[in-house]
Amino acid sequence: MTSSGTASEHVVIYADGCCLGNPGPGGYGVVLKWGEHRKELSGGFARTTNNRMELLGAVVGLEALQGQRNVKLHSDSQYLVKAMEEGWVHKWKRLGWMRNAKEAAVNPDIWQRLLDACKGHEVKFIWVRGHSGNVENERCDVLAKAAAKLPDLPPDAGFRG
Repeated sequence: MTSSGTASEHVVIYADGCCLGNPGPGGYGVVLKWGEHRKELSGGFARTTNNRMELLGAVVGLEALQGQRNVKLHSDSQYLVKAMEEGWVHKWKRLGWMRNAKEAAVNPDIWQRLLDACKGHEVKFIWVRGHSGNVENERCDVLAKAAAKLPDLPPDAGFRG
């Protein structure tokens, strides 16, 4: 995102991910809106998971920002929204990327990237019901599915499976 402004400049991000099979080819779609501006981003991987793509959509949206921003990030992934808003991810990190004494947290590479992408911004994660007519969420879904269907997708280096 190229725009000068203050930290109070409000940015709205919609992010979604998909996987054609789980695991399988996957993609993410992002819509960024600030003022009268709009930007769409998408990408995909040859073999990944739905959760990885949901998280990556949020990461890519936040990484596109320049300067400090006040962000409202919308996702239909309760996993993402609850982990960020209820602090689960901070607990997992504090425990060495473990959910509890016996169970490892999944996708620590993307969670860490998401935490890094949030730095310097005030980010509110907001859950939206998927496939319920929310125009921007639906657009992200279209972008994610189109990206997952592209030929010659790269490997997802962080996917373990």
